[in-house]
Amino acid sequence: MYSSLMLSRAGLVASNLGDDIAKLWREASPQYLKGARDTLILAVVATAVGCIIGLLCGILQTLKYSKSDFVLKKIFINVIKVVVRVYVEVFRGTPMILQAVFIYFGLPYLTSNALRFDVITAAYVVVSINTGAYMAETVRGGILSIDRGQTEGAMAIGMNHFQTMVKVILPQTLRNIIPQIGNNLIINIKDTSVMFIIGYAELFAAHKAYVGATYLYFPSAVVTMAIYLIMTVVCSLLLRLWEHFIDGPENFNLATTDTLALTSGMNNFPSGKRRRAR
Repeated sequence: MYSSLMLSRAGLVASNLGDDIAKLWREASPQYLKGARDTLILAVVATAVGCIIGLLCGILQTLKYSKSDFVLKKIFINVIKVVVRVYVEVFRGTPMILQAVFIYFGLPYLTSNALRFDVITAAYVVVSINTGAYMAETVRGGILSIDRGQTEGAMAIGMNHFQTMVKVILPQTLRNIIPQIGNNLIINIKDTSVMFIIGYAELFAAHKAYVGATYLYFPSAVVTMAIYLIMTVVCSLLLRLWEHFIDGPENFNLATTDTLALTSGMNNFPSGKRRRAR
């Protein structure tokens, strides 16, 4: 009796929830889809800019000098490292929502309105520099993870430091940090929700606006969560495809002019499958 009553009540609640979600979607789907679009654009653009910032900062953190270098060069490199380190620690050690408040409200206050960003610009600046701080450590770790023999080999054939980084170290580093780039993109898709604090009209702002007008908090939360989940899952799948594309086929044909290579077991096929013997 009790279990039947509970099942009946659960069915009624589910039916009401479905009706409320259907009503929400009929009335406010354009606002939710626009918020999702603005969220996705902000996350993608800010992640790309943040990766560029992180790449530059990561390279600067790995700069080296020898004992024979000029004193000014040593001082200059150390100052750069300290500045980058302060930037990384500040933006990794404080919440993004407070960074948004500082840049949008604090900068005009401190500069007597000489430095003021509009809402959209402030949102892009905040998410970009926050992502750059995390990517700086990712790039630094990726560079340091490359075997030192790679650098020594490049130097041995006459490459300078710039050529070694561009042609040898960074391509390998990029492949190693792709999962972290994807992770930052997914984090940014979710964390852009804090930009509503400065008035940026993203997906969470659309949720807050609809709830304020209708008080349908839970149905709106369900729809908002579903949209966030769809965006993050699709981005994860696309990033996995990118990883596989960069990796290339599992096996490669051996480049050789030896006509006996095919019968010697030295030849592999890109599909990973050997030809069947007839």
